[in-house]
Amino acid sequence: MSEFRFMTAGESHGPCLTAILEGLPAGLVLDEEAINKELERRQQGYGRGGRMKIERDKVNVLSGVRFNETLGGPITLQVVNRDFQNWGGRMAAFGEPEGEKVTAARPGHADFTGIRKYDRKDVRDILERSSARETTMRVAVGAVCKEFLKALGITVVSQVTCLGGVKIDPAKVDRTKLGTEEGLGDSQLNCYDAEAEQKMIAKIKQARKDGDTLGGIFEVTVRGLPAGLGSHIQWDRRLDGKLAGALMSIQAIKGVEIGAGFDCAILPGSQIHDEMFLDEQGKVYRKTNRAGGLEGGMTNGEELVVKAVMKPIPTLMTPLHSVDIESHKEVLACKERSDTCAVPAASVVGEAMTAFVIAQAVCDKFGSDAMVDLKAAIKAYKERIGKEW
Repeated sequence: MSEFRFMTAGESHGPCLTAILEGLPAGLVLDEEAINKELERRQQGYGRGGRMKIERDKVNVLSGVRFNETLGGPITLQVVNRDFQNWGGRMAAFGEPEGEKVTAARPGHADFTGIRKYDRKDVRDILERSSARETTMRVAVGAVCKEFLKALGITVVSQVTCLGGVKIDPAKVDRTKLGTEEGLGDSQLNCYDAEAEQKMIAKIKQARKDGDTLGGIFEVTVRGLPAGLGSHIQWDRRLDGKLAGALMSIQAIKGVEIGAGFDCAILPGSQIHDEMFLDEQGKVYRKTNRAGGLEGGMTNGEELVVKAVMKPIPTLMTPLHSVDIESHKEVLACKERSDTCAVPAASVVGEAMTAFVIAQAVCDKFGSDAMVDLKAAIKAYKERIGKEW
């Protein structure tokens, strides 16, 4: 197993957010603007809140890269929180706190469980770290992983397929254009069905008017994968399990489907499993991809397709009924600046987490020796591809 891993640090309104990514080979050319573009994508989407008007996320690379190329060591990424200048008195590392404590926990958030776990008296001690602002660094890490995968001919794209109960019509989506400006057009929701998107926007407008929030579903597709990433040997090496865990770790995600997903509980096996055929050159092909590119915990050479369900954001401008952790009285939950809907942003985070898991699986497959430098990584990868049927 390789030591391909990352971790993040920082609070939502703290000085900055940081991530350290370890395990990338040396010699990978990184494009700073490619990382910033992904950060920008995370901030976009109709239904986002006022925080996105303040922050203009840009990456600072503090280690592991020299003159555009990775060095093989840990890569440190940083994004400065511009809003910290307005929160210094409430978020300072030292000194006496300013401002009132937050004591009205929000149902559906980490507030109540967090203060009980860590025995804190101020909900802000929990909500600052549990905030989805943390995903900024996941997207930065994912952007770097995407650059690595791109060098191997692997691409990761996403689309919003459902929002507020409005679903796309798959027949109206040209899947060959997923991830392209031509296919996306002027979409504000990372949605490739323009008619459905207008209905989604109407739903968001109404929810905002009502002081409510909306959830939805996004789909991530990975192309260019060989068969054999992952493993059936042990539970913790199964790629489907890693992908599900990575996507479920994103704030507000409550369900994950791979391929046909929950339809597998409804349809008979004859309508679920992907039959195999041989073309004139003796190469295996399939007419369907209901498995979503994964069988037995391993990639099977088809497109990898995974979906995730995002619940409505728990910070409502029309607060829900709750309790005050200090007075032990029933109150309305606190209100923090938030979004009406962040499903498009979550789809970008989903891409990032998927890219990390796939990059990790590539390194696991070929071993640390083959991953020492990019040339060796590409050589090992192409040799494996050459053995495919």
